[in-house]
Amino acid sequence: MRVFTNNPGYVAGMRRLILCLLPVLLALSLGACSSVEFVRDTESSGTFVATGTSFTIFGVDVPRSALNQARENASDAGLHNMEVSQVKIRPYWGMFDFLLEIISVRSATIHGTWGYTAD
Repeated sequence: MRVFTNNPGYVAGMRRLILCLLPVLLALSLGACSSVEFVRDTESSGTFVATGTSFTIFGVDVPRSALNQARENASDAGLHNMEVSQVKIRPYWGMFDFLLEIISVRSATIHGTWGYTAD
């Protein structure tokens, strides 16, 4: 039986494989990052900021798109009358945005209000 660890070509190949897969594994572990923050302005209303981060490789978002993750995170709070006032997606390269579909880490931030204010 041949022992592969004594073969220098095998060890070098495994090192290259690990070094190639390490950034992908780190990015996949980053894929489930999200947060939400609520600030109460009155007893029944306030503002919120929700964020989501996703990893994109060949057009597939892991675990889902950053914008959907931020929206779902905000809606899971179950607060009434939520209205989104501002959406930011980073990075944004305009007409070259298609390049980010190859491999990227994207982040989305949603700002908005919730509740009922007295008029």
